[in-house]
Amino acid sequence: MSEEDFEGTIVLEKMAEVGKIDAFFDAIDADDFGKVKALMKRANIDAETIAIILKKMSEADGES
Repeated sequence: MSEEDFEGTIVLEKMAEVGKIDAFFDAIDADDFGKVKALMKRANIDAETIAIILKKMSEADGES
């Protein structure tokens, strides 16, 4: 999957499947990259998608 083809809904669906959507959003809001990554791994999200999410998080940090 390329960043242009990225669809965040899939990530949210997988988070919901493992019951961690609130924890996922809390970790994103707290800029807790380690927890975000761990939650995505727990939801069996592929490494490429994890990298895209973490990249988008770091880019958003720089835009304040």
